[in-house]
Amino acid sequence: MEWIKDKKSIAPDAHVAIKSWCSELEPDAFKQAADLASHPSVDMHVALMPDCHVGYGMPIGGVIACGSAVIPNAVGVDIGCGMGAIKTSIMFDQIGDMRQIRAILDGVKKLVPVGEGNSHRQAQSWDGFEAYEAEIAGKMPGWFEKDGFGHDRKNLGTLGGGNHFIELQVSEEGRVWMMLHSGSRNLGYRIAAYYNKLAQQLNEKWHAKVPGKDLAFLPADADEGDAYVRDMNFALRYALENRSRMMGAFKQVLREHFPDVVFIEEINIHHNYAARENHFGRNVWVHRKGATSARKDELGIIPGSMGAFSYIVRGLGNPESFTSCSHGAGRRMGRKEASRNLTLEECNRAMEGIVFDRWQKAGGHGKKKGETFDFGEAPQAYKDIDTVMRSQKDLVEPLVKLRPLGVIKG
Repeated sequence: MEWIKDKKSIAPDAHVAIKSWCSELEPDAFKQAADLASHPSVDMHVALMPDCHVGYGMPIGGVIACGSAVIPNAVGVDIGCGMGAIKTSIMFDQIGDMRQIRAILDGVKKLVPVGEGNSHRQAQSWDGFEAYEAEIAGKMPGWFEKDGFGHDRKNLGTLGGGNHFIELQVSEEGRVWMMLHSGSRNLGYRIAAYYNKLAQQLNEKWHAKVPGKDLAFLPADADEGDAYVRDMNFALRYALENRSRMMGAFKQVLREHFPDVVFIEEINIHHNYAARENHFGRNVWVHRKGATSARKDELGIIPGSMGAFSYIVRGLGNPESFTSCSHGAGRRMGRKEASRNLTLEECNRAMEGIVFDRWQKAGGHGKKKGETFDFGEAPQAYKDIDTVMRSQKDLVEPLVKLRPLGVIKG
């Protein structure tokens, strides 16, 4: 842990402390953490992971416990966003050259739609859809409608945009791994937006003293809170299936190049969710927004930027973090800031030796007039992953260090 601020030093209305594994916290992120420390539903303390940075309502890389409430924006809009990783039997020296890495990535892109708004042409079959519709029969939630659900069926097994990615990686021992980052796509966004708006309306009706409408809450034991938990859990199942299908497509491509490949170990985890857990002897709703569960001996995935190392880790079960750890390196620059301040030359240098699609054109955010690029996912836009890992040595034990060979960005 890097520092602790007791409630007296945070804000006049704060009633819990902040415990941080992030040594240098940007002012806006601290303000959001202070708001959480003053929230009537937040209990015990606020925990900030080493990749913490400003988010919407709650900082990304934050963990809180609530006794009897759920806060939609403390889960976030991409419900169930998370990581998948697979250890293979392939050794690095079996890969011919960068052209084969490019061929593997191109093969994956033929099977997995990539980028915001790109989906399968046909609706995908999954029994989870029918199971959910049976569960909500006679109690249709406000976010649900058939056309949107049809789009969700086409989105299943797709990457999405932004910081979502698929990577081919190699360990220090020369073992090839597969890794990807994605979530519940537009489904999770619609659920989050609907219940946050509902929470705002109810909090206003109740004259609830919340530190800003972005942290509106729902009583977990009320019909509204129960409905949010039900639909959040559906989005979690959808996100898990989404990653599983993309990993299946990745496996198919690797088999085409390496017919004898064996897939040795698989990990598939969330980092945007709320769950009922027991901490400090009490049952509470733990919200992890941009944070990963790190229970004792639990396996986890902590990715770096697209040009940096990633880690497979084992949880140490630290109770002070609500048995949590970071979900990645964490941003040091917003997307627009990175596009204004970084140059094409320095971003290309940071990606030397890694197969990736060139930077996308971006309008209006470049450093110079003329042709500009979106550098929001460049390695320089993120914190140093090894610094992040040192800051959480009491939360996780690194097991495998992975170097990127090829990257597909959403």
